[in-house]
Amino acid sequence: MASKELVNVMLVLMISGVSSAAVATFDDLSLAADSYWNGSDSSGGFSSGGAYFNNNYNTTYMSWDGFAYSNITDTISSGWSAQYNAISGQGQGGSANYAVGFDPLASGFGTELPTMTLSTAGVVDGLYVTNNNFAYYSMLNGDTYSKKFGGVSGDEEDWFLLTITGKDAGGTEVGSVEFYLADYRFADNGQDYIVDTWEYVDLMGLGVVQSLEFSLSSSDVGSFGMNTPGYFALDTVVPEPAT
Repeated sequence: MASKELVNVMLVLMISGVSSAAVATFDDLSLAADSYWNGSDSSGGFSSGGAYFNNNYNTTYMSWDGFAYSNITDTISSGWSAQYNAISGQGQGGSANYAVGFDPLASGFGTELPTMTLSTAGVVDGLYVTNNNFAYYSMLNGDTYSKKFGGVSGDEEDWFLLTITGKDAGGTEVGSVEFYLADYRFADNGQDYIVDTWEYVDLMGLGVVQSLEFSLSSSDVGSFGMNTPGYFALDTVVPEPAT
């Protein structure tokens, strides 16, 4: 059953005359229960709700970057094997499917950021994001390659930032929006947080865009780039076609 939040999004679209098909919920993509798609079919990406999401799959190393999609519900597993898990255990508003983004550039690999391209340039009202298990537990507890956010004392000012950059049809940047997936910079440690629910990011200030690029950065960096696993989860992208 659709959640109150998703129903409200649909009502807004109906009132404004925008087709509900414009919303990228990823539930129009077929998946077996508790599974994922990571581009192993070498198709190069997928479409949902009038938007295209890039994917680069390396058949030699059986690795991927860009976007995958998933409906895995496990919120307990950690590490690399949990790279397809949204920490919420479901899509935004209780839906099944969601997308997972991986930024290889943050760690010094790959050549392309996770990118969403609209079939028709328009204003993207906003979208929902949360952490995935791999990044969440790495920040919460630390691991072999990444530090525990806040350090032993809890006083270290760590952060994990998602930057969404809008580009026009010619590839020129029109603006960017920042969203902290984790923030430990508060004077009061009790205010420190790692996002574990779906949170809305307002993108209307970008104006008309053809594409959105997603990049990650962190306070935890080493000689090869970012140590924090460069993953995030994405759902319910609401674009309005330009008139």
